[in-house]
Amino acid sequence: MSAFKIAIIGAGSVGFTKTLFKDILCVPEFANIEVALTDISEKNLTMVKTILERIVEANKLPTKITATTDRRKAIEGARYVISCVRVGGLEAYADDIRIPLKYGVDQCVGDTICAGGIMYGQRNIPVILDFCKDIREVAEPGAKFLNYANPMVMNTWAAIDYGKVDTIGLCHGVQHGAEQITEVLGARPGELDYVCSGINHQTWFTDLRVNGRKIGKDELIAAFEAHPVYSQQEKVRIDVLKRFGVYSTESNGHLSEYLPWYRKRPDEINRWIDMSEWIHGETGGYLRHTAENRNWFETEYDEFLKDAAKPIDPAKRSSEHASYILEGLETGRVYRGHFNQKNNGVITNLPDDAIIESPGFVDRFGLNMVAGITLPEACAATCMSSINVQRMSVHAAVTGDIDLLKLAMLHDPLVGAVCTPEEVWQMVDEMVVAQTEWLPQYAHAVDDARARLANATVKTHDWEGAARRKVRSIDEMREEKEAERAAANA
Repeated sequence: MSAFKIAIIGAGSVGFTKTLFKDILCVPEFANIEVALTDISEKNLTMVKTILERIVEANKLPTKITATTDRRKAIEGARYVISCVRVGGLEAYADDIRIPLKYGVDQCVGDTICAGGIMYGQRNIPVILDFCKDIREVAEPGAKFLNYANPMVMNTWAAIDYGKVDTIGLCHGVQHGAEQITEVLGARPGELDYVCSGINHQTWFTDLRVNGRKIGKDELIAAFEAHPVYSQQEKVRIDVLKRFGVYSTESNGHLSEYLPWYRKRPDEINRWIDMSEWIHGETGGYLRHTAENRNWFETEYDEFLKDAAKPIDPAKRSSEHASYILEGLETGRVYRGHFNQKNNGVITNLPDDAIIESPGFVDRFGLNMVAGITLPEACAATCMSSINVQRMSVHAAVTGDIDLLKLAMLHDPLVGAVCTPEEVWQMVDEMVVAQTEWLPQYAHAVDDARARLANATVKTHDWEGAARRKVRSIDEMREEKEAERAAANA
């Protein structure tokens, strides 16, 4: 097979890039490809390049690795461009969580919709469109853009409609949900067959079969309620399963902030979350987790290098979609997965322009989605609420229309359940001002937003104190983590 080039943007995400690279090299035909790494952090690039070169050397492969902070150079001539970027880093992300909490919007993750996800999209979309411009101008003609970055729907929507690039959005929520269902049903790996469809982070297992036997709602509820761990960790998902009749792909923490019912009153939240791990609903849980582990790969670097010196084991290939997509397109071997694409009638009761996540097959003819899927009405209604927010958010991010941004925020299910319109308007002003450096499209609106905040009439009551109590500063978290490591090494 002729060599081709893959560019990875945000390759300084060391652990993810290493996994992705090893997955790709599990395909024998890909031995002589070029992988071009690019990131804004030269330090991280150097680290990951060293690890990948060690893998290549240990496996005696001709694979070429390059690394540069010049994104356009990395994309030049690439057949595939993969993005896993977080624009604004932890500094902006902290605002996504802290500022809404002052207004009563309590998020666990805040990267898909809700207040944090909407603002995350405003930061990411201008950069995504820059990526697309480079792809159109210097990548191989017909290059594909594989987006792993959140907010998945908004980024993919912008890349397709405004970036004019052939884009596939990729997430691993479906695989993880299927693993849970397999476990609670006592099935073995490979025995569960399923149809899972909806929108990213709100996909629904609408058909479940174990060795051909259909699994109904009551059997699935009983299996989850009998599980000693999931019965405590997945209270929101189990409650939604009981009411909707189908299981959601997303973690308890994720799902709880996409819906208007479980996090709208402080005294109710503790009923639905589990504090054994952040992902089960902890306030600001993912911010805390990422801040505490922001440089974990530096402490694990020596172990990464040792692991990189081992032969690649194809049996340990991860379930991430990217390598299988490339394998299908390049070799013709068929891969069935779940992909984020324009709907265009695939799901009959969702809008054509929406970005859906649904089953499809990849081979040398491209990606072909399974058409004619109809979601249960409650699932479709829940997805529609988010789609309307996503559509307005994308349009606002592209045009810099701060009034449309406020309307998108107002229509978010959880924000709308908690905040008055006046509170939403003020909250958006506060977030735009705080994140000005990452929001070039709103530069014209910042001075007016500052002026409105100077004369703000909406009080944040005791939520500001709650924000300080619930979401510690990144510096505090880092200092605590460093103290723990020092004590462990003493």
